[in-house]
Amino acid sequence: MPTKNILEPSLEVLGISPYKVKKTEEYMGASMRSHFTQILTLLRQRIMEEADRTIHHMKDDAINYADPNDRASQEEEFRLKLRAGDRERKLLKKIEESLQLLVNKEYGYCEVCGVEIGLRRLEARPTATLCIDCKMLDEIKEKQQG
Repeated sequence: MPTKNILEPSLEVLGISPYKVKKTEEYMGASMRSHFTQILTLLRQRIMEEADRTIHHMKDDAINYADPNDRASQEEEFRLKLRAGDRERKLLKKIEESLQLLVNKEYGYCEVCGVEIGLRRLEARPTATLCIDCKMLDEIKEKQQG
């Protein structure tokens, strides 16, 4: 079972309800694009706020400990925060790319085969660029290459 990416919280955490498709609605019409713009914008905002909190926390907690063990613990904590910040920076780039795809009306389609990625998959991972089949093939290739 895949682990939940903590950088991409569920819709409930963002305060957004799952999208309800109308019977005659076409895939990635204006209403659906608006829904995903809202999700991606909230994700971006949340990441930016967390980055600000991390910076302030690191500044406030930057104490020059005399004890080498305390200093090592603090350095490890900072290293982990910086690593998480790097992942968030990469996610921000993906969010910006997804928002641009929405503007270009290309969002929601697999970049490899062109099929619809699917509403529920995009709600679970709004920055997805591959349909589930292409993603599975990509992961198999990655495992085979080591």
